Amino acid sequence: MTNNTTSKTTGPSILLVEDTPSQAIRFQGCLEGSGCQVQWVERGLDGVAAAHDQSFDLIILDIELPDINGFEVCRQLKSDPAVANIPVIMLTTRDKAEDALAGLGEGAIDYIPKDPFAEIVLLETLKQMGLLSS
Repeated sequence: MTNNTTSKTTGPSILLVEDTPSQAIRFQGCLEGSGCQVQWVERGLDGVAAAHDQSFDLIILDIELPDINGFEVCRQLKSDPAVANIPVIMLTTRDKAEDALAGLGEGAIDYIPKDPFAEIVLLETLKQMGLLSS
């Protein structure tokens, strides 16, 4: 199922690939509250397709997805010149060092564990990337 919810702001365009609705709503609300436009999809293959269908400034990617995992999504995106330049941040419950290294090894620019500070870290990362003003 794909949820094409996009806010009416003019901030950065973000693709959120997250299969847990409560988590998606949490992060979508945080990002839209900071002026971002967010499109949410629940499956990895839908994320790959959306990246080809629309221009995004950033992809936020969960690892645990119902069809293919986030590592494979990142691998597919980074191996395709049409979308390889879109930065990917992995945002996941997997908090082991080997998972972070695997995500970064697949081309993600950051790896953020879903913990009580995840929203703060995510917004700070977007500021450091120049997608949000300080």
